[in-house]
Amino acid sequence: MIIYLFRHGETDWNKEWRLQGQSDIPLNDRGRALAEETADALCEIRFDRAFCSPLIRAAETAAIIAARNTHPLSPLPDPRLMEIHFGQYEGRTFDKRSKQDPSHPLHRFFCQPECYIPPAGAESLQAAQNRAQSFLQERIVPLEGICENVLIVAHGALNRCILSAIDGSILERFWQISLPNCAASILSLEHGRFHILEQSRIFYETPAGSAP
Repeated sequence: MIIYLFRHGETDWNKEWRLQGQSDIPLNDRGRALAEETADALCEIRFDRAFCSPLIRAAETAAIIAARNTHPLSPLPDPRLMEIHFGQYEGRTFDKRSKQDPSHPLHRFFCQPECYIPPAGAESLQAAQNRAQSFLQERIVPLEGICENVLIVAHGALNRCILSAIDGSILERFWQISLPNCAASILSLEHGRFHILEQSRIFYETPAGSAP
């Protein structure tokens, strides 16, 4: 079974380097255009199931891709695919200059993720990994032998949680995984085990946004 794990299309907060987390920010016009281009490129693939984060930017991306499928689907939302929660820091800007400031509360999240301690009301990377793994085991693994192609649309940090859990990456390498908007990680599932076939594949010309 092949799984296409996508990050959602671009939003205005992506362009502004704002932390979105679980804030429900819609796609912008470019984000919809990227999803449309991606859907065109995948139009000959028959997805047997489609899942998405319930946040609008992921749900809309999934709907655009799934509607162009040879067998149109309605993506099923699952809250375990929501982005990691940044608590009170959602909506704050976090640019390259901020990453150089060790006093910034989220400096470790981006620069030393293995040492990240979430601020009050925020979620840890381990908690996000746990719910992502729960989703895979409960919703995806049972589809082996039933489905050939599965579509999942979620978020930058959440998708990295899935990928790092599959390949056993240590958290120090968390941000080495490049995931532009509408980038796909292509996975296989065989005998209950996931394998990463390809990372960060885009179906349009210029990569758009790699911040969460």
